[in-house]
Amino acid sequence: QVQLVESGGGLVQPGESLRLSCVASGIIFSNYDVTWYRQSPGNQREWVATILRSGPTGYGDSVKGRFTISRDNAKNAAYLQMNSLKPEDTAAYLCSANSASRNYWGQGTQVTVSP
Repeated sequence: QVQLVESGGGLVQPGESLRLSCVASGIIFSNYDVTWYRQSPGNQREWVATILRSGPTGYGDSVKGRFTISRDNAKNAAYLQMNSLKPEDTAAYLCSANSASRNYWGQGTQVTVSP
């Protein structure tokens, strides 16, 4: 059974940092691209960042320069380092593992940025 489990969310103040983790089981993780999305109530799901199986990364405009996506295939894990957090970063953060024929999602982890 395939599982993606996110962790690392929490309540932080503006300007602080968090590191989210996405750990996969049941798949050959290195065969998948990994994408982080976020969604807050009343808003559409927003693309945050992607790391391809071959390593290149991409970021949404709203997080570029503040967030860094990485992966450790030996640990079946991907990470999202979030620095200089803003209240508008408040959302549920979800990771997705994608191949040509498969798409898996985690349940998400909540990030709240508030004074």
